[in-house]
Amino acid sequence: MRYNKPQLEHIYTARQRIQSLVRKTTLEKSPWLTTFLSTNTFLKLENRQVTGSFKIRGAANKLLSLSDEEKTRGVITVSSGNHGRAVSYVAGKLGIRAVICLSEAVPKNKVQAIQELGAETVVVGKTYDDSAEHAALLQGERGLTMVHPFDDPFVIAGQGTIGVELIEDLPHIDTAIVPLSGGGLLGGIALALKSLKPTIHVVGASMERGPAMVESLKAGHVVDVVEEPTLADALAGGIGLDNRYTFSLIQEYVDETVLVSEEEIAAAMTFALEKHHLVVEGGGAVGIAALLYTKIGQLGKNVTVVVSGGNVDLRVLLKVAQGSYPYQKEKS
Repeated sequence: MRYNKPQLEHIYTARQRIQSLVRKTTLEKSPWLTTFLSTNTFLKLENRQVTGSFKIRGAANKLLSLSDEEKTRGVITVSSGNHGRAVSYVAGKLGIRAVICLSEAVPKNKVQAIQELGAETVVVGKTYDDSAEHAALLQGERGLTMVHPFDDPFVIAGQGTIGVELIEDLPHIDTAIVPLSGGGLLGGIALALKSLKPTIHVVGASMERGPAMVESLKAGHVVDVVEEPTLADALAGGIGLDNRYTFSLIQEYVDETVLVSEEEIAAAMTFALEKHHLVVEGGGAVGIAALLYTKIGQLGKNVTVVVSGGNVDLRVLLKVAQGSYPYQKEKS
């Protein structure tokens, strides 16, 4: 099956397709955030997903949708870490050859995790966009199928299954806060939520350092943004000047975007560890940061925040917990 624009029915189809490979993650109430915000606040724990992040949903839906010929030839992708790990895991389960292109900025723990799952890793270039260019070249040379990390309708539909789960577990959602990078996660969830309950206020949270989608939304068209080092490394990289799906989805279905600083991300990671005993990477903590620092005005009675991943290097997490971590502002 092929389709040009993701629809709610594709998300339900994806849910059936991927159920043997993907967990339905828990929606856990945060008593601390509930008290602090005076509103019922719940965490959608995708950091407890099979590969440590939501990315397995989209990767599974894409790979399971391939033709036999495409599966035989193999797949390739570019990743900031979590998508590559998901593709490698699913490809291994299905017996598909996988090549994962990564930039030099990808944390070593994420590179190692991909290699341990059996995929071929190609580390090239200083930024995500550099590795994306190389992946496109290898795709043509080797005849591989590209598994785009976000701008693919099957990937978007897979990520959108989170939205269906949110509605099932908490039908009276007023506000949903979702990490925002390339837009596959937020676009899929927003499509599901707005299709099922149009009154839900959908918020995208991103980091201040190089938020490509947010800058593109401000400009009204896709723009290049300089990639900067950040604790939210999973959210780094551009959205592609040839973006076909996610930019328009975010424009149509997302009500608001907010940005959080490195200090706020670190505080959110520490909060998750101390109050919930949760290991959360920087990119997975941006929604929590937005709540802790009251970036969002109207929340309503029931708020959900997607904790999108937990694949953080232990050494980085320890530094964050101790108050000394990369990319801090110098104290005056």
